[in-house]
Amino acid sequence: MSLSFDGRVRVGDFLLEATVTAAAGEVLAVLGPNGAGKSTLVRVLAGLLPLDDGVVRLGTTVLDDGQDVFVEARERRVGVVFQDHRLFRHLRVVDNVAFGPRARGGSKDAARAAAREWLARLGLADLADRRPRELSGGQGQRVALARALAGDPAALLLDEPLAALDVQTRAEVQGELREHVRGFAGPVVLVTHDPIEALLLASRILVLENGRVAQVGTPAEITTRPLTPYVARLVGMNLYEGRADGTEVALDGGGALVTADAHRGRVLVAVRPTAITLHLDEPHGSSARNAWSARISGLAPLGDRVRVTVEGAPAASVDVTAGAVAELGLAPGRSVWLAAKATDVTSYPAPSGTLEE
Repeated sequence: MSLSFDGRVRVGDFLLEATVTAAAGEVLAVLGPNGAGKSTLVRVLAGLLPLDDGVVRLGTTVLDDGQDVFVEARERRVGVVFQDHRLFRHLRVVDNVAFGPRARGGSKDAARAAAREWLARLGLADLADRRPRELSGGQGQRVALARALAGDPAALLLDEPLAALDVQTRAEVQGELREHVRGFAGPVVLVTHDPIEALLLASRILVLENGRVAQVGTPAEITTRPLTPYVARLVGMNLYEGRADGTEVALDGGGALVTADAHRGRVLVAVRPTAITLHLDEPHGSSARNAWSARISGLAPLGDRVRVTVEGAPAASVDVTAGAVAELGLAPGRSVWLAAKATDVTSYPAPSGTLEE
C-alpha cells in the first residue's frame, strides 16, 4: 500500500502545500533546505500535526481529511525513527522495542519475544537488557529502528536518522539501514539534508523548497537534470537558463553555450564542474566548442580536488586538481579561460519560473 499526502498545513507563517506519494516497496527521500517543510511533512504523516485541508492516506485508509477524520499517531500503522532516537529512558532496550507490539494489544511475553527477534535480526541481541543511557549513538539509532519495525508498520518514516551520528558510525549504520529499508514491503519516507544519503538509500527523490515540491524523480534524473539553483548546488552542477535556437543557447545572464541537444525556446543548461577545463590562454584547436574568458573569485578544497569559482559570462564552478592549482598559479583575481565540449553540456526544457529563488 502507498502512503500519500495531498493538502495544505500552516505552521505560524509557514505554509506547506504539496502532493507527496511513496509507493509500496519504495524508498522516497525528501530533501530540502532548512525551513522547506520536511519536518512539517513528517509530523503530518506521523499524526503529530493535523492537516488544514486535503487528505493523508495509507493505502485506501484515510488518516486525516482536514475535517472530520483524524487518526491519532498511536493508532496509525506508521513506524517513525527520529534523529535523536527518542527512546524511553526508564525502559530497558527490550521493552523499548516491545512498545509497538504492546501498543497493538499483544501480551507482555509476546511483545518481548517479538522485540528480541527484531533485536537479533539487527545484531542487537546483547543489548536487550541495557538502558538507553548505556548505548552509543549508533546503537541507539539501531534500537530505534528495531522499535519501529517491531510494531509491524505498514509504512516507515525516517526523520534525519543519521544526522546525529559521527562520520564512522554514520557509514556503518547507513549500510545497515539500506539493507533493512530495501527489504521492507511498505513505503518508506526518508527525510534528509544529505544528498549522498538520499542517492545511496532512495529509489526516488523529492525536493521541497519553500513548502512546495520543486522537483521529483529518480536519483539519475535529479543529478543530471536539476530544475532549481538549490537542486543544482545540492548535486554539484552548474545550472543556467536561456533561450535555445537549435544547439545554441543564449544565456539569460550573458554569454552563450553550444550543447549536444537541439531545442527551441526556454531551456535549462547543466554542466558538471569536472567537465569544464581551465586555461591561462584562450584555447585553440581543441575539440571544445565552448570557450569563454573569466576571472577567479575563489578557491576551496573539495575532497581530493579544488573547487574554483569564476565570474564571467557565464559564471561557473570548476573542479581541478591541487597540482593544477600550483602549476597554473591559480589565485583569486586571476584571469583565465574556460572550455567545455558540447557533448558535456546538457540542455532540456525549462519549467516556467524555474530559476526564481
